[in-house]
Amino acid sequence: MKENAAIRTNFPGQLAVFLLASAVAIPAFGQQAPPSSTTAQSTPPSTAPAASSTNANEKEGFWGRVNPFARKVWVKKRIDPINDRLNELDSVNAKNAKDIQDVDSRAQAGIKQAQAAADAANQTATAAGTQAQQANSTAQTATGHVNQLNTIVNGLDQYHQVTEAEITFKGGLAKLSDDAKKQLDDLATTVNGQKGYILEVEGHTPQAGSIGIQSSERLTEVVKRYLVTDHNIPVYRLHAVALGNAIPADAAPQDPGAKPVRVKTSTVHIRLMENSLAAQ
Repeated sequence: MKENAAIRTNFPGQLAVFLLASAVAIPAFGQQAPPSSTTAQSTPPSTAPAASSTNANEKEGFWGRVNPFARKVWVKKRIDPINDRLNELDSVNAKNAKDIQDVDSRAQAGIKQAQAAADAANQTATAAGTQAQQANSTAQTATGHVNQLNTIVNGLDQYHQVTEAEITFKGGLAKLSDDAKKQLDDLATTVNGQKGYILEVEGHTPQAGSIGIQSSERLTEVVKRYLVTDHNIPVYRLHAVALGNAIPADAAPQDPGAKPVRVKTSTVHIRLMENSLAAQ
């Protein structure tokens, strides 16, 4: 666009120079006197003075003898309309150049504004992408925490046996022997300061019916009392049951043809059950 404007701006000046040179050269060339040899041959001797009188008004100039009509005033009258036209063309060209410059300035401003808007949109999209990634990471972390909590909740009631002890009562009397107390002391030391455990206490006696149940209940109460009073075992961690001469299902023989197991002595069976998740 700038090259086209430069060409349009230089064209009027070149045209003016060409027209001015033509206006000066053509009349002077047309008004030059013919060569002397031609004049002498074509003009009779009798008319020579008349020719001299006719050319008396001609003046000597840069181009030779010039017709008076080709003087500066005459040339100026011929060139003034051309100059006016050239001035008009210069004005038009100047106006066009200014209009082109204004359009170019507005175009550049529009381009800059569009680029700024595009940059802002790009920054907004980048920030949104970063926020989306952060939200995704947060969601994944939350999902991991939920899965971990679900695992913990599902495993709260899952216990496994750590150790066990068998306390024997001689003659069915509800009295702890020294050997029985030592077993309970060792068991209490195992759970000292621990969490997530329970103690299953099962009482067994050879007697059948309600007598056996009452007898086995007295035995379990003796064991529970000793653990609570002498070793500060929480009551809620002790789960006791008096079975009399009944055999638990897990202790019964699996072979249907085998003889049933009978309780021959009065005992209290203790199992230490631990939940690893609750312990943590």
